[in-house]
Amino acid sequence: MTTPAEVGAAAVPALAARTADVGGSPVRDILALTARPEVISFAGGLPAPELFDTDGIRAAYDAVLRESPRQVLQYSTTEGDPSLRAAVAARLTMRGLPTDGDDLLITGGSQQGLSLLASALLEPGDSVLVEDPTYLAALQCFGLAGARIIPVPTDADGILPEALDALVATERPKLLYLVPNFQNPTGRTLPLERRQAVAEVAARRGLWIVEDDPYGELRFSGQPVQWIAGCAGAEDRTVLLSSFSKVMAPGLRLGWLRGPAELRRACVIAKQAADLHTSTVDQAAAARYLADCDLDAHLTTVRNAYRQRRDALLTGLPNALPPGSTWNHPEGGMFLWAHLPTGHNATALLHRAITHNVAFVPGAPFFAGEADPTTMRLSFTTHTPSEIAEGLTRLAKAFN
Repeated sequence: MTTPAEVGAAAVPALAARTADVGGSPVRDILALTARPEVISFAGGLPAPELFDTDGIRAAYDAVLRESPRQVLQYSTTEGDPSLRAAVAARLTMRGLPTDGDDLLITGGSQQGLSLLASALLEPGDSVLVEDPTYLAALQCFGLAGARIIPVPTDADGILPEALDALVATERPKLLYLVPNFQNPTGRTLPLERRQAVAEVAARRGLWIVEDDPYGELRFSGQPVQWIAGCAGAEDRTVLLSSFSKVMAPGLRLGWLRGPAELRRACVIAKQAADLHTSTVDQAAAARYLADCDLDAHLTTVRNAYRQRRDALLTGLPNALPPGSTWNHPEGGMFLWAHLPTGHNATALLHRAITHNVAFVPGAPFFAGEADPTTMRLSFTTHTPSEIAEGLTRLAKAFN
């Protein structure tokens, strides 16, 4: 077989530089390393598969395929299934954010919503503000858009409004990206006073807010906090993203975007270019599930299980991590954030942990600014309390 060089063929053009600059997800690389069944993994942000309502979801698919196969197997509108949009709008309204179905765009998970916003809002070189640390795939998304990503300082409660105000004044960013409820990776929740302050800064300085909320319905204790989208001054400049991945099933790849009409229309155009529309049959089945099943009762089961798993992790951490380690106590979600003592490196310790058939995610990849090598993200949702206890025993051996 002759090579292109032997026949005088020119090389194909190079890949876009941004694909090399951004790179792959270290978290997904770790998941590949820990896929062995004997590994107890605190690494993946995965819902517990044994808690999926498989019977209810199967019945929903059966119903829509039996009753309207020609419609649900056909192309559909970019904006999304009207029944599903109405159901999502009703849930948002019930939870304190008045919403109409026409305010929503159905997406391929909330991750696609983030990608559509990057396409609609960002030019190469535009500045984007993020919490530090923040959701890793958001850093990838903004990086692929050619944005300049600027970290905003945080503390145990989240973003610092004064630091945000100063950065908006000097950097003139297009948008601020936040995960205010049970944040990935830290599990922390932004207090109402700070949400109101963020809304005020955005209104006074001129700034889009992207409020990503895939975990908000996974609250175990405490009271729900008002969305930034409902805070005074932010109503016309906040895009709220969420997903069915954590409350129904991630394999459905269904999410939604709620935002002002002009920006939503730009996202519709971006979605037409990306995939025309989200799967018709999956949308129809999700809408039928919401009509026929009690999602809130299902969520009660999920929350109770996750609460027990979080508590098992909290109970075992003092004996698992080195003396002097600290960690937070999230009121919901899927993650806990820990700091090892100064001098420890979580990335180096991960390789030792894997040899003991246990894993976690080092915190360093989540930072847009200077990374803290002592940090680690621990997910508590995938394993039972007894498995978590065994995993922590293995972790203690690895660290000692």
